[in-house]
Amino acid sequence: MTIVPVTSEVHRSSARGLISEYLHGIAEGAQREYGLTFDVEAMILSDLADRQKFHPPHGRFYLVQDKETFVGVGCLKRLDPQTGEIQRMYVRPETRGQGAGRLIVERLIADARAIGYRKLRLESLKFLAAAHALYRSAGFVEIDAYAGNSMEKYRAPEAAEAYRSSVVFMEMSL
Repeated sequence: MTIVPVTSEVHRSSARGLISEYLHGIAEGAQREYGLTFDVEAMILSDLADRQKFHPPHGRFYLVQDKETFVGVGCLKRLDPQTGEIQRMYVRPETRGQGAGRLIVERLIADARAIGYRKLRLESLKFLAAAHALYRSAGFVEIDAYAGNSMEKYRAPEAAEAYRSSVVFMEMSL
């Protein structure tokens, strides 16, 4: 498996498909587990239309390629000059357990260090326990909810407390 930066239209199309799979799955789980809803289409549009969000100099946007197929995605976004955030970490179910998730998280951590971030954060719905285990093994620890988290713009304002109680917020010092 290899990491491929999202630089071409072919990459962007593959990234769109993987992010859509991921966010629709997250939305279904959030509805089922917590009664939460998200504007998935707005999230996808934001991820792909904003050329600054996940791209250099402050961010990164990668696909994981296995042979001829893209099987995963992962992004790094700037929260502030000292803090980055991992977003859209997703590996297709049939590829899980083969190291793709670890490959992408390690690359995003290395990139965050190279950019000069001192902290790296993420948020993940509680039902994604396998992802939390990966993040903990990479050095992340749980923290309180932080301002500017990635879902604030995509959920109803009145659902803020329900959202916070359904999410694990994590951070690592770089």
